[in-house]
Amino acid sequence: MTIDLNCDIGESYGAWRMGDDLALLDVVSSANVACGFHAGDPTTIDATVRAAAERQVAIGAHPSYPDLAGFGRRSMDLKPGDVESGVLYQIGALAAFAVAAGVPLHHVKPHGALYNDAFANKPLAEAIAQAVARFDKNLVLVGLPKSALLAAGRAAGLPTAAEGFCDRTYEPDGTLRSRTKDGALITDPAKAAKQALALAAGGQVQTLCIHSDTPGASAIAFAVRAALRDARFDIAPLHP
Repeated sequence: MTIDLNCDIGESYGAWRMGDDLALLDVVSSANVACGFHAGDPTTIDATVRAAAERQVAIGAHPSYPDLAGFGRRSMDLKPGDVESGVLYQIGALAAFAVAAGVPLHHVKPHGALYNDAFANKPLAEAIAQAVARFDKNLVLVGLPKSALLAAGRAAGLPTAAEGFCDRTYEPDGTLRSRTKDGALITDPAKAAKQALALAAGGQVQTLCIHSDTPGASAIAFAVRAALRDARFDIAPLHP
């Protein structure tokens, strides 16, 4: 059995530091790198891509709404065409650093509110998928199981991957519990590892995520990786 273990990283900006990226890159098999719209600046993106490449971690774009002030976690009423252009812009920016590092861009995973809104918003999901397809139809589009985003990706001819979260709780409909509500985060490494195993064993997801800004993210990552290996899962990047 094989599962991908990913993290959202590269989310520092200027003098503002976020996450223990190097520790996470020593554990995960894929990295979703912020592209500048919610976090990340050119220097941070460059350093993150280089560090991932050195560790042979698969590199993906992590585009968002243009929302630096809200860390990309606020919904925005944008036209689908504007979303498509914005996502394409962000993929291109990250791809430039991947080319410079001599590694391919592997996948695209929307961030924050853009990701969550694309669960049920079909025009939004189609705009994201179209942006990815216009850039490279070999890129894997990552989203929640049974989401409009994955359906749009498949319709656009993209490989897709369903994602589970080690450090977040869920609503009954399969969406993530809002961060504005109590209990949205799982910060206990043992609990995160237990949830990761349940998601992996359920067979509905191909990749598991750990957020770099979750308190204790590196400890969670080590616990999750150890639990998966003990359960005889191989940890490897997604295959298109």
